[in-house]
Amino acid sequence: MIARRFPAALLLPAIALSLSAAASAPETRMRDLIAGEVPRHEALLEKLVRQNSGSLNLPGVKAVGDMMRAELEPLGFSVEWIDMAATGRAGHLVATHTGNGRGKRVLLIGHLDTVFEPDSPFTGWSREGDRVTGPGVGDDKGGLVVIVATLRAMQAAGTLKNADIKVVLTGDEEKTGAPLDLARKDLIAAGKWADVALEYENLASDGTRDYATTARRSSTNWEIVTSGRTGHSSGIFNASMGYGAVYELARILDEFRRTLPEPNLTFNASVVVGGTPAALDEPGVKGTAEGKTNVIPARAVARGDLRSLSPEQDARIKAAMEAIVAKHLPGTDASIRFFEGYPSMPPTPGNRALMDQLNVVNRDLGLPEMEEMDPAKRGAADSSFVAADAVTLGGMGVSGGGAHAVGEWVDLKSIPRQALRSAALISRLAAEPRKR
Repeated sequence: MIARRFPAALLLPAIALSLSAAASAPETRMRDLIAGEVPRHEALLEKLVRQNSGSLNLPGVKAVGDMMRAELEPLGFSVEWIDMAATGRAGHLVATHTGNGRGKRVLLIGHLDTVFEPDSPFTGWSREGDRVTGPGVGDDKGGLVVIVATLRAMQAAGTLKNADIKVVLTGDEEKTGAPLDLARKDLIAAGKWADVALEYENLASDGTRDYATTARRSSTNWEIVTSGRTGHSSGIFNASMGYGAVYELARILDEFRRTLPEPNLTFNASVVVGGTPAALDEPGVKGTAEGKTNVIPARAVARGDLRSLSPEQDARIKAAMEAIVAKHLPGTDASIRFFEGYPSMPPTPGNRALMDQLNVVNRDLGLPEMEEMDPAKRGAADSSFVAADAVTLGGMGVSGGGAHAVGEWVDLKSIPRQALRSAALISRLAAEPRKR
């Protein structure tokens, strides 16, 4: 979703040339199938990227959903389109594969939409060697292709047949519909069904090694409104006029800056207006203000975001922000409100144990082991909505960079590498007896 920028030089192999002795016969077949289908999956990625699916382009999002339906139904998935007109968005694709009911249930999460709406100047598909540039190529259309390549490899190897798998592809990850509880109802239900959830946003990589995403921070928006007595500026700071709305807002934001910082916490003030009058539009992205230098401002408004690593940290910091807002300079008033947002995905023991399982897979496949990615370097994602119910790993998608910006790109060599990792991991999880 946000803040996924990694260096351009990716040196990791596309796929291991030789598996270790610990790899199974099905995993050898997976490797061969994935390697043989590289052109197919690159063509699918191009097809998905050339279809605009900005979050507000409802027909475009549905078109990408139809493309994914065409990939999943032949693999034995029952596919359902869940209309989200009630939230102002296109909808979600939910695909279910019914196995033997004995192994762990696995949820695969991705999204159909991108940040690039139809009026964006960033369009098309450009390839130079193994580097491809295009809108949404990594976030998250590359992830969609990894999911398809994974499941096709499992089918060819015979490990899909008995696997209980659900795929949820949301249509509004980049600009979530409202109300949020309705927009994420089906994803949350899938998380309660699952034992393990794998999310296919961009893989975290520093160019020489890949990292596992065991945690993501929350993303919540806030708004502060301050007011003050307006009048001639010659009276500011005195007992009758007080300090005005702008100084009250400055006091609050500066106290946030001085007193709240701690590990894994950020709070950004993104837009600020003040004057007589002053206001933000309903989305909180554009503001209007008027004021003369000799008039004490009557109103000020600021919006920003808050990111934390756990529900406990989130609740504690929100309470601290409210306490700071409530102090007030003389002659002023202020209030703060928080909007619905993405919850956090803490680095639980279960998530770390799943990373350990993935590293066993990496060793057996001849791929480098992975360390945890610093959650402060990752953005929010849909996996956070299921992390309270299922053991979760994020960042199972492609390597790349420049997400959410003109020039977004991916390394095509990462598609087969990520598909093999996923196919082996899911196959092993599906063979583990499920605790009831």
